[in-house]
Amino acid sequence: MVAFRNTDTSGRTTGLLLRCVLYSLLALGLIIVDKRYDHLGKIRRLLSIVAYPVQIAVASPFQGWDWFRESVTTRDALRVDKATLESELRLAQFRLQRYEAIEAESQRLRALRGSTAAITDRFVIGNLMDIDLDAFRERVLVDKGAHDGVFVGQAVLDSGGVFGQVARVGQLTAEVILISDATHAIPVQINRNGLRTIAVGTGDMSRLKLPYLPTSADVVAGDLLVTSGLGGGFPAGYPVGTVAEVKRDPAQSLADVEVKPAAALDRSRELMFVWLKPQPTASDVPANTPAPAAPPAPSTHAAPKAIKSPTAGAPSR
Repeated sequence: MVAFRNTDTSGRTTGLLLRCVLYSLLALGLIIVDKRYDHLGKIRRLLSIVAYPVQIAVASPFQGWDWFRESVTTRDALRVDKATLESELRLAQFRLQRYEAIEAESQRLRALRGSTAAITDRFVIGNLMDIDLDAFRERVLVDKGAHDGVFVGQAVLDSGGVFGQVARVGQLTAEVILISDATHAIPVQINRNGLRTIAVGTGDMSRLKLPYLPTSADVVAGDLLVTSGLGGGFPAGYPVGTVAEVKRDPAQSLADVEVKPAAALDRSRELMFVWLKPQPTASDVPANTPAPAAPPAPSTHAAPKAIKSPTAGAPSR
């Protein structure tokens, strides 16, 4: 009887081990197929449609609480708000008179330069549905997805400036990675002098970093950072943040620059998905466009060699 029990236990262990190996191979095969051919993408999108009502149900209590809190606002608070708005309206009307003159001047300057086409083709407004509570991820869920034309890598803005970039797309929702995420980087330039660099996230919604500027870089607190448009991900000229603090250590080759984001990363609920206008290609140039003039023939006299500055060949950081 003892031998029979040992045989049964050994057979059961062998069966469990065989099933474990088979399931592991099956899981590995599915990972490889999904990575190379994206056959499971449609399945994930269908599952996102199934999960959409659950996401709505999770967000509904918070939306209901916001509606209830707004509906029970006291009359005194409404009176204070009304008086404040009337005061701000009067101030805005006074400023508007000056803005009209500035707008007229801006139109004259644009006429001199020649008007340029808008950099964005179209945009869609989406509402924030959920926030990733992971301490190491800065991501939010928005109620726009592949059905609305949203794609991975698309630029996302809010009323203040650049908010983030689309990381994953479902059929009806999209996951947006914030510019403050520690794994995100965005090409920027200083609006005051055009100096280009890269802003990276710190994992903190209240600050970004400029880790690649040398201590000799012309950057000061208060400088506005805007998107440079390089890389094709973000349109050029949108505000990213303001330099909050610059620390220069003579013993270090790089400056420690902190930036306060322009977007309200911790408060915005309405986000804008932006589509860029396609850049003109060589095939778009008219056939009758005159060819550029040929460069003049080089002189037979040897030109004097330019004296190279000691710092001219120094690599930029």
